Amino acid sequence: MPAADQMPAADQLTIVDQLPAVGRRARRGRPPGTSARQLELVSLRLFTENGFDETTVERIAAAAGVSKRTFFRYFDSKADVLWHAFDGEVRSLRAAFAAVPGDIPLMDAIRQVVVGVNQYRAEDVPELRTRMNLIGSVPALQASAAQHYDAWERAVSEFAAARLGQPADSLYPLAIGRATLAVCRSAYDRWAERADADLTVYLDVAVRALGAGFHPDRLTAAEPACAGRPT
Repeated sequence: MPAADQMPAADQLTIVDQLPAVGRRARRGRPPGTSARQLELVSLRLFTENGFDETTVERIAAAAGVSKRTFFRYFDSKADVLWHAFDGEVRSLRAAFAAVPGDIPLMDAIRQVVVGVNQYRAEDVPELRTRMNLIGSVPALQASAAQHYDAWERAVSEFAAARLGQPADSLYPLAIGRATLAVCRSAYDRWAERADADLTVYLDVAVRALGAGFHPDRLTAAEPACAGRPT
C-alpha cells in the first residue's frame, strides 16, 4: 500500500526481480515475449539512472526491445508505469470485497481483504523504495498521486456503504475509507523503513488497531515483535 512520501536518495537500491502478481494483467494484443512487468522493470531502471523527465517512452521501448505502440498497449503514459501495481491492487480490493461472506464483521472483512491483496515481502522493499522515491521527487507524479489514493479509498468506502446500507458519500463510509487508507499508509511507511517482515504483518496490526479504536489494551496485545525491533 504505497505512500507518496519521498525516500532519501541513499535508499534507491537495486531493483529486485519480482513483485507479487497483483494487478499485473497485460492488455490484449501484447506481442509474444513482452510483458507489462518487463516494461515496468526497464522503466524503473531508466528512471533511476537518467531521471523521470529525461526518460522518454521511445527510450523505454527501445531498451525493452519493443515498439512505442507496444508500450502503449500496456500503459497510457510513462507515469502509469509507477502506478501499475497500485491500480491493480485497487481492482483486487474490489474483487475481494465482492466475495466477502456477509457474516464477517465489517472491520474484520476490511482487514482480511487489505491484508490479502498486499502480499509484499521484505525482499520487495528495495524496488518499492525506488518507486516511491520517484513518485515523491517528481512534481508531475506527486500531483497525480491523489487520484490513485482516492480510488483505493473509494473501494473501501463503497464496501462499507453497502454493509451499512448508506450512500457511499455519506459520513461513516467516507470516514471508514479514509481512516483505513491512513493506517495502511502508515503501516507501509513503517514497513518500508524497517524491511524486517512482510507488509502483511504491519497492515494486520494497523487495521486491527483501527477496528479496536486504538484501545491501549488491544494495541499492546497486537504489537508484533518485529515492529519494535531495530534493523
